[in-house]
Amino acid sequence: MSSVIFIALRRLRAPLILLVAVFALGIVGLVLIPGVDAEGRAWHLTVFQALYFMTYTATTIGFGELPREFGQAQRIWVTVVIFLSVVGWAYLVASLLGLARDKAFRGALVAGRFRRRVRALREPFYLICGFGETGLLVGRALDWLGTRFVAIEIDETRAQELELLDLAQDAPALAGDARLPENMLAAGLAKRECRGVLALTNDDHANLAVAMSVRLLNPNIPVLCRAMSPQTAANMASFGSDHIINPFAKFGEYLALAIASPAGYRLASWLAGLPGTTLKAQTAPPRGHWIVCGYGRFGREVVQAFRGQGIDVTVIDPNDAGVADLRAVRGRGTEAEPLLAAGVDLAAGIVAGTDDDVNNLSIAVTARALNARLFTIVRQNLQANRALFEAYAADITMVSSEIVANECLARLKTPALGRFLELARGKGDAWAEALLERLIAALGDQTPEIWSVAISATGAPALHRALMLEKGKVLLGDLARDSGARERRNACVPLLLTRGGGSLPLPAEEVPLRAGDEVLFAGAPRARRAQSPMLSNVNVRDYVLSGIDLPGGLISMWAARKRRARR
Repeated sequence: MSSVIFIALRRLRAPLILLVAVFALGIVGLVLIPGVDAEGRAWHLTVFQALYFMTYTATTIGFGELPREFGQAQRIWVTVVIFLSVVGWAYLVASLLGLARDKAFRGALVAGRFRRRVRALREPFYLICGFGETGLLVGRALDWLGTRFVAIEIDETRAQELELLDLAQDAPALAGDARLPENMLAAGLAKRECRGVLALTNDDHANLAVAMSVRLLNPNIPVLCRAMSPQTAANMASFGSDHIINPFAKFGEYLALAIASPAGYRLASWLAGLPGTTLKAQTAPPRGHWIVCGYGRFGREVVQAFRGQGIDVTVIDPNDAGVADLRAVRGRGTEAEPLLAAGVDLAAGIVAGTDDDVNNLSIAVTARALNARLFTIVRQNLQANRALFEAYAADITMVSSEIVANECLARLKTPALGRFLELARGKGDAWAEALLERLIAALGDQTPEIWSVAISATGAPALHRALMLEKGKVLLGDLARDSGARERRNACVPLLLTRGGGSLPLPAEEVPLRAGDEVLFAGAPRARRAQSPMLSNVNVRDYVLSGIDLPGGLISMWAARKRRARR
């Protein structure tokens, strides 16, 4: 607020001084110039009378000549002062219009409004630094999950576009540099409601600065950083960044998993996908000879994944001198000649992995024209080109913003999901395929909601109290009962039971629960809502566990009303 007042006074200093001078000059003249009454005697206005006359005259109200009729000399002086005041007021109005268009003043107004909105937040929220394609995906997903967020974006246009998004909850946005600690503090970094920070800009140095600010200003909250280079990732790790996400390295891991365990890859990408994602039938990348077009940061990760699986690779790159220990062909891959030289006619698949979307599509189209059986992996750099890539329909489309967004959401909302997916990788392809079939049969093919239930005094107070007081045995399957109709089963599947230092994947419903357990569920959003009352309400808990309802069947009636309201 102080900066707004300072800028306004600085811009309006000259017109305000001019108006004050005109008023003062008019008052002095009216006090000194005498008038003449009906008897010919001279009279003078007092200072207050002169001030009163100047006030209603200079503001164009006009009450006449008070307290008496003026003489000719006084009227001439008033005429001069009126013209001077018109000039002064015109100068002030022009300055006000200029102030309204002043970029610094408007920025101060927006920043002040942003600070007030952040100070008013009383709910848990996440701070997103960088609201580009990745930040937009994360923001929409958090809003879909009912979680508040605050954004800092250096591009003013993007920050303003956030106001136009169809979000369920208000999301304050600041057009500023996230590298500046004052902007981070203004965005609520030090507030106790801040649950974590996501550094998602497209500048590794900026993400590094954000991580450092969090570690120094609020070290108790997690920070998730996007890092495109191994050097920056190592620097972030050196001062304790919680999670560092390199989308190229992460895709390399996914690709190796897709080759070694196709069902495991489908399971991981589906469970960690953005809300509303539909599970698609995918063919596993075949073994055989592969061609990788573009040997930059992405191409290196892909080649490393292939070689880790014992797959033969040929690289096409304009700078083939930088490719060591590999067969390399000079070129871009957009023409038939380098593709044929790389053996596209006998290849099993091709990766179009340059940093240009048009070139990647051109590579894929040209390669398929030469070999229609090719398995194609295409890198999509910009979300704006999504329609083109959907029309081409590659076997796998790599979108770095979606990979980073998926990883961020998985780490923030359900950290236990990462542990489950790590365990699932060691179970084999048949186990993953059987689990996929079970989940689809129970939940459908839309990405399920993932949540954890901690059997603690804060996470599930009613259930925790029952276990601590030893009020009978509570089975894992009881958590799947509907809170209003215990004979009904909620559409949810327990994925992981964490107890002490151990984890049990796909626990049976007959497993007894203990205080301190944590259960990871996958299910429909309505299943989570139906489960929640029994965790916190002792009456609902007793009804679910034993079937004892309140007098008059109040719990069943309440649940029926809730179900009708949801419909």
